[in-house]
Amino acid sequence: MVERRKGELNWFIPDGFIPPNSTGNLISHEAICVLNCNEEEVFLEITIYFEDRPPLKSIPFEVKGKRTKHIKTSSLQKDGEKIPIDVPYAIEIESDLPIIVQYSRLDTTQRELALMSTMAYSIK
Repeated sequence: MVERRKGELNWFIPDGFIPPNSTGNLISHEAICVLNCNEEEVFLEITIYFEDRPPLKSIPFEVKGKRTKHIKTSSLQKDGEKIPIDVPYAIEIESDLPIIVQYSRLDTTQRELALMSTMAYSIK
């Protein structure tokens, strides 16, 4: 069988927003879901863009080979600075090896919760 490239090196998620409130047992959150089909560990650099301030650049993250990782965006930080809650943002992910990226948001601000998931936009 012909070996095919699995994934891309650059990914973008334009619609980030950590909901400000939660109701019930589930906590509102967002996650960058990374699939690493490579044997080797991949090294990511994540940049967060905002409407009204400079970006948080080059947040490092690693995903072991042949693994998946769900990265809650509320856990990302650079020099003690985190993504603020209730503020629109966008995400750029750069990887040293090809990966696959999906993005999910759980919004429990109302009793009738909402779950959204989509593939990120890849650049070849």
